[in-house]
Amino acid sequence: MSEAEGRPADIGQVLGDRPDGEPSQQSGLMDLLGVAAVLLDAEGRVVLWSPQAEELYGYTAEEALGQYAAQLLVPEEHWDWVLKKFAEVMETGGRWGGTFPARRKGGGTRLVELRNMRLMDDRGDFYALGLGTDSPTLREVERDIALSTRLISQSPIGIAILDPALRYMSINPALERMHGIPARDHLGRHYREIMYDAKFAVPEAAMREVLDTGIPLIDQSTIVGHSPADPEPRLHAWTISAYRLEDTQGRVLGVAELVTDVTERYQSAREASATRRRLAVIADGSARIGTTLDVAQTARELADVTVPELADVVSVDVLDSVLDEHRPRTRVGPAFFRALALKAAYRTEAAEAADPPGHIAAYDDDRVATRCVRTGRPVLIPHADGNDLARIARDEHAATLLARAGVHSYMAVPLTARATVLGFLGLTRARDPQPFDEDDLAIAIELASRTAVCIDNARAHQSVRNAAETLQRSLLPHHPPSLPGLQIASRYQPAQAAYEIGGDWYDVLPLGGDKTALVVGDVMGSGIDAAAAMGRLRTATAAFAGLDLDPTRVLEQLDTITSGLEQYIATCLYAAYDPHHGECHIANAGHLPPVLVRRGDHPQLLDLPTGTPLGVGGVRFETTTVGLDPGDQLVLYTDGLVETRHHPIDERLDTLLHVLDAPDCPLEESCDRLLHDLRQPDDHDDVALLIARAQSFPPTGAQRPR
Repeated sequence: MSEAEGRPADIGQVLGDRPDGEPSQQSGLMDLLGVAAVLLDAEGRVVLWSPQAEELYGYTAEEALGQYAAQLLVPEEHWDWVLKKFAEVMETGGRWGGTFPARRKGGGTRLVELRNMRLMDDRGDFYALGLGTDSPTLREVERDIALSTRLISQSPIGIAILDPALRYMSINPALERMHGIPARDHLGRHYREIMYDAKFAVPEAAMREVLDTGIPLIDQSTIVGHSPADPEPRLHAWTISAYRLEDTQGRVLGVAELVTDVTERYQSAREASATRRRLAVIADGSARIGTTLDVAQTARELADVTVPELADVVSVDVLDSVLDEHRPRTRVGPAFFRALALKAAYRTEAAEAADPPGHIAAYDDDRVATRCVRTGRPVLIPHADGNDLARIARDEHAATLLARAGVHSYMAVPLTARATVLGFLGLTRARDPQPFDEDDLAIAIELASRTAVCIDNARAHQSVRNAAETLQRSLLPHHPPSLPGLQIASRYQPAQAAYEIGGDWYDVLPLGGDKTALVVGDVMGSGIDAAAAMGRLRTATAAFAGLDLDPTRVLEQLDTITSGLEQYIATCLYAAYDPHHGECHIANAGHLPPVLVRRGDHPQLLDLPTGTPLGVGGVRFETTTVGLDPGDQLVLYTDGLVETRHHPIDERLDTLLHVLDAPDCPLEESCDRLLHDLRQPDDHDDVALLIARAQSFPPTGAQRPR
């Protein structure tokens, strides 16, 4: 057998060359550690000395060869111990290893990590091989490896290592959970074999670019989809980062992919975008709906606001009995509607299927419009089929037109004002491919509610004989609802001039998280215009309160709306009570301060930043937090309760505190006593009064401010 034949097939790799003649890749780790080799004979003399040994110990080969290693490298105080260990190794053939302070040329020592073992040559002679490396360097490498391993395995961010061909080499547990596929099933498989969905072609191309250019990719790809790891389908969002991996010689080893679950951030952004859209539409409606006391114009304003922002085609219809007092309202049989407004975003047969303005049409009792106004509930049909279109349309011909127009989604929202259904708002989508959803319905309900109030105000204006009774009483809640942690009593008393309709109002609005908004306001002036402005502000207050905004934000939005009301200024006090924390967050817009009546203590006027009235525009408001314990009362009122033409306001406020400084009694009695003691028969101003008493409620453990 020739030498070539006897050489192992991979000897070229052992010697540093690949079979194809190209140099093989060398380990940078060996170079980093700089392992030194020293060979001793049986007497302990140096017979071989590597270049790394020269670097580690400082002696050249010429200086070291033939010298006794103990005398050369070991401090004198350790000679006995070292010679004993050397004898054990040579006698038993065992190995020894550890950290040892080796002496360097020129004095001083260096901590060296040593491994010693016995060798035997072909003549049976024994030698001792000592391998050593700098101990601090070795410990640093060990620490870096341990930290890197833990960093990857314990990271909440998904991490994958892929080779230059984008085959998986390793993934950490976090990415394993995200993919819902065991780590072993990734290894050796191409990226797109695991991430086979078409949307992952983008990050694949990005990783190839990272491999080519070395420029990292940082959160540039956002993928939205479902994870197989979820027991039930749930939308996730992930951001993908990537950077190229190189060894110490700069050779490309592959690419690292980092996957971060940003679902919460993504959902928050979507919700924020949807909220901004809702606020924009509502704010637009606040500014544009109800600019006049004309029923038809108000309906047209509603249609202008909702097309095309919310729907492709919109119709506004009222029950004919609302505008014609001689037509009775019926609960059975067909419902008769009078069309007020119709608008389409483009020319479509869906508009031809609706009734033109001024037309009166009968809708059978099985139609969606009839069901909507008779139940007082909105109807949402996200995906309308042929049967749905037949119930939406007035007749068979109209249903055919809707089908030909491609109508696929529909909403009918009642126009409800003061607990009376006036008509309905019909919204249609055909060209817009997105179906209506609950958020769209919420916007439509708010706009319809606002419009209904405006329509009803206009209707009342057309009948002056009934305006005082209708607008003085029905604009306000008659019986505040039962609310978590609060007992409520309220009063509204008009001015003695019954034909003068004031702008005082109060409201009690349930909020999310068991919270309640308490509102008292006063539109300056009197008459039907003031009442209409008050109705718009009250509706707007309810709308913004429903968005769970901070009291200052509610007043800022109301200020914007009021600025758009011609020559009107209003004062308003908005308080949001949280029964879980026993806290009331209050903001004031030029209103008289509320009275705080703590159990067992004298009443006091709350010292709040007064703020400017609504309608001044561009002024910031401040929120004050007040703690309420069970039994504490908050009294909100309008200036009609305390202002007179004959007494200073400070004197009247003192009288208010004196009347309230009485033993605890039912809230209804407190309201009656205040009106009896403070009001005069000839008072020229309305008064709205609202008293809230805190009740026991399951606490959260939070510290209540005082």
